[in-house]
Amino acid sequence: MDAKRIIVVGAGPAGMMAAIRAAELNQPLLLLEKNSCPGQKLLLSGKGRCNLTNTCDLDSFLERFSGNGQFLRDAFKRFFYPELMSFFETRGLKLKVERQLRVFPESGGSGKVRKILEQELSKNKVNIMFGCTLKEIMIGDGKVKGIILADGRRMPADKIILATGGASYSFTGSTGDGIRLAIKTGHRAARLMAGLVPLVTKEKYPRQLMGLTLKNIRLKFTQPLHAGAGFSDSEKEIISQIGELLFTDFGISGPLVLSLSGRVVKWLHAQKKVFVEIDLKPALSEEQLDSRLLREFNLNAKKNIKNTIKELLPIKLIDLAFKVLKIDPDKKVSQMTQAERKSIIAFLKGFRLTIACAKPLEEGMITQGGVSLKDIDPRTMESRRIKGLYFAGEMIDVDADTGGFNLQAAFSTGYLAGESAAMSQ
Repeated sequence: MDAKRIIVVGAGPAGMMAAIRAAELNQPLLLLEKNSCPGQKLLLSGKGRCNLTNTCDLDSFLERFSGNGQFLRDAFKRFFYPELMSFFETRGLKLKVERQLRVFPESGGSGKVRKILEQELSKNKVNIMFGCTLKEIMIGDGKVKGIILADGRRMPADKIILATGGASYSFTGSTGDGIRLAIKTGHRAARLMAGLVPLVTKEKYPRQLMGLTLKNIRLKFTQPLHAGAGFSDSEKEIISQIGELLFTDFGISGPLVLSLSGRVVKWLHAQKKVFVEIDLKPALSEEQLDSRLLREFNLNAKKNIKNTIKELLPIKLIDLAFKVLKIDPDKKVSQMTQAERKSIIAFLKGFRLTIACAKPLEEGMITQGGVSLKDIDPRTMESRRIKGLYFAGEMIDVDADTGGFNLQAAFSTGYLAGESAAMSQ
């Protein structure tokens, strides 16, 4: 195999894996990173615990991506969770599979993961330069010729792998530079939006509930669609699994919200009105709740309504519920009307809030959008427009739910890009 001058730009998970794989194939490597150390954003993964991947089957894995998952099929067939887990386990990192098939290090978290990647870079004699910001990609006759750094230095290259990340958490170095350079070189890019991001509500109720976590609840996001004269209004909806929600000083967050926020953000960017209904009792139907309330009312006729339903709602939410429903919390159960009982049931099954906006892109855990998949060959990760230019990681237009899916995509696309660059002519 002829030696090639390969430059990898970006020392995140995708860039480090790309450099390691290409170096394993005996290709001289230069890895450039704008920060003073690699893997800055990696350290934040899984709140520092590092949710490396997920052990669900391939089809289920692809379904967790927001519409573009099929693009990754070739990358995952080449390097999927068994290979990724083996990569770390054979290098001394013990892993464990937790609920929802999420994979974490048994100890050490993100710091240990980064250390192993650094050791592999060193073992494979990858030359790393820190404090380097890419300014321009040199191109001639439809091929890459090298790069120009912000300080004016020119570096020739036969192959360039861009793995510069998205545009969220910019303090980690992900500022969208690589995506802008891709556009400058003629590539298309999908609009950048926040993914896995908390949502801001129009109502101020959440501020009163700040810090309250609701467990075993279900969410339903809806948007009214006005089809025009002669057509009735219809609604699109997104229904969550059963899980947790966290109230914040600005709105809602927590696992369920973050998981579905990507699709909600797209609705908001399309200037659609979005509502969320919180089903506080997803295991019970309205009829079952009605029977339970009637039983409680019969047993506690002389008590006030606030004390009677405290088994159904967190204390912090009870006062708010009665305020929203305009029911006197000190009203005796015997004085409750059927309409008031029905309104309590409606609240329990659909506490409704209006989504005003999402938190900004900077605060999203991941970036939606990026270099268009139409301009990337999924079999190699090479540009369809410029020979010798490869893309990997978050800067391409794929994004997924929480659970290890995004990090696996970064490692897989990095692996494939590194291998393809090293083996191509």
